[in-house]
Amino acid sequence: MARTCCPPSPVTAPRCSPTRSTNSPFRPAGTGAAWRHSARRPHPATTRSNHEKKETTVSIPHAPWFTESRFGMFIHWGLYSLPARHEWVMTNERRQTSDYERYAEFFDPDLYDPVAWARAAKAAGMKYVVLTTKHHDGFCLWDSKLTDYTAVNTPYGRDLVRPYVDALRAEGLKVGFYHSLLDWHHPDFPIDGHHPRRDDADAVEQNSTRDMAVYREYLHGQVRELLTGYGKIDYLFYDFSYANDTQHPVWGAKGRDDWGSEELLALTRELQPGIIVNDRLDIPGDFVTPEQYQPSGPMEVDGVPVTWEACQTLNGSWGYFRDNLTIKSTDLLIRMLVDGVSKDGNLLLNVGPTARGTLDGAATTALEGIGEWMRLHDRSIYGAGASEFVPPADARYTQRGSRLYLHLFAWPFEHVHLPGLAGKVAYAQLLNDASEVPMAEIAPDTVALTTGAGGQPAGTLTLTLPVLKPDVAVPVIELFLV
Repeated sequence: MARTCCPPSPVTAPRCSPTRSTNSPFRPAGTGAAWRHSARRPHPATTRSNHEKKETTVSIPHAPWFTESRFGMFIHWGLYSLPARHEWVMTNERRQTSDYERYAEFFDPDLYDPVAWARAAKAAGMKYVVLTTKHHDGFCLWDSKLTDYTAVNTPYGRDLVRPYVDALRAEGLKVGFYHSLLDWHHPDFPIDGHHPRRDDADAVEQNSTRDMAVYREYLHGQVRELLTGYGKIDYLFYDFSYANDTQHPVWGAKGRDDWGSEELLALTRELQPGIIVNDRLDIPGDFVTPEQYQPSGPMEVDGVPVTWEACQTLNGSWGYFRDNLTIKSTDLLIRMLVDGVSKDGNLLLNVGPTARGTLDGAATTALEGIGEWMRLHDRSIYGAGASEFVPPADARYTQRGSRLYLHLFAWPFEHVHLPGLAGKVAYAQLLNDASEVPMAEIAPDTVALTTGAGGQPAGTLTLTLPVLKPDVAVPVIELFLV
């Protein structure tokens, strides 16, 4: 992904260059001897304060399912699962193409079970899944006719995308593809500050034999294959443009002109009219994609509210990283989901399967824990969004129609005070068990006594909570508005 894969420190001048291998067993078709992140948006998204009144949840007109769903699974999987030390391992370690592609000789995911993946996503409460069809290393999980650097030409020997698509459809999940615009394996992809060969002494000389127009044709051809070979595709995550990335500048950076973004987006919509596309082509898309951070409020572009989706990892790495143990707790992941929905956003939560095709223990634990919470609280998530009401400290509101949901990130002792809600709530209950939560208004002039609470500001609704916190990760109180 864009910053999705912790790129190496920015390089300001070319120092690199490997010679093009002429005996690689993996060559883009038709090339003969010549043989992905934080994308910068053309109109950078900003956030607006939650204290501003929400007019309405922003949705994608031709795909309202997206904001109704709110929660999806990202899957980063490929050759980088074998070294198991970051999906950018090829460039982080400055690997030669001939050296890195040897992983294809040992790629044999014998335990690959996309039905299990789909069922794990569904049980966690996710409504759509997005798989890396090709990451920045250029290796393809499908049987591309434009290169033999694919899963078909490994010990596994089969297309990995077809059973994935079939498994999602069988479980009623929306089908999503991720596709890297970068390709460090392709001999016509020019070396730049993200490329594994950036430190070669003859990098500039190597680029003299590379033709971006040839690579661009290859890129568009592979997208055509993906969008015509698997039936209806609901979602496409392109990754990534960096020509205008002032926060992470690199030499030789690429953007819309390099990818032929206008033509590529037109092709995408022509082949899949109902598809949604992200914003990383360096031209506007259907939604914006904050990565590895939580926006401070609903997101806007040029002052206009936009649909957005935060993509997040379990441990800071997208691909399987065996020794990265900085794993987010299940409670934190649930709070991140709630926080995003409270600001009109979606969460795309990543897992990185092992090289044998299984979800590791950290992913399984997280998904099961989130699923347990979602089973009791999903109506505070699906179809919900930001509210005009301001929550108390350590809490978030989500709202769906006349139901307001108070998510308590910290459990207070006995009382929680809700500004602006006096006279506006007909009934309150804990969502996990539908048990009543008593409500009261304490007049502002009430004097605090030894055993009695004092008054609250006018318009405040006070809820009386049980002393014992419900046995759920994040308790939710459902408020029925009048």
